[in-house]
Amino acid sequence: MAVGLEPAADGHFGGTPRSVAFNAHWFRAAVDPGTGEIRILRSVHAADAGKVMNPMQCRGQVEGGVAQALGATLFERVLLDERGAVDTAAFRRYRLPQYADVPRTEAHFMETADAIGPLGAKSMSESPFNPVAPALANALRDATGVRFTEVPLLRDRVWRQLERHSGSRRPPGSP
Repeated sequence: MAVGLEPAADGHFGGTPRSVAFNAHWFRAAVDPGTGEIRILRSVHAADAGKVMNPMQCRGQVEGGVAQALGATLFERVLLDERGAVDTAAFRRYRLPQYADVPRTEAHFMETADAIGPLGAKSMSESPFNPVAPALANALRDATGVRFTEVPLLRDRVWRQLERHSGSRRPPGSP
């Protein structure tokens, strides 16, 4: 949007009507207050996918979306150098989740009737990604009593936030 222009709510929608797949996620997590390390103890995902035509494929879509979202929530960040150039352009320096980082996720499908989707199905493409970060942040709040509002939830960030709320002065990793 151009500088000085205010967004307006006039206009019309001209796209094709489409179904919306609703998703919810829940985690139980533990946090080591001395290091900021997060351990996911349980991961549960529920999706309204309309008519699930291929349960194994739909489950795989949920598991992949959760894994991708955990990467964004826990590890991934773009760092810039002093000139503004991307410093994490190579995967050697850009942390992605590995198999051991991704917990087993229970996937539950609530089949509903959908008049728009093919044979009553809804698209599950990227929708499993959406609830993961807020669900994990809420699990951390349940575990610690501290609200986390910035991702990625890196160990040092988690430790600093816990330290701010507890008054502890120990650096991460110290006894």
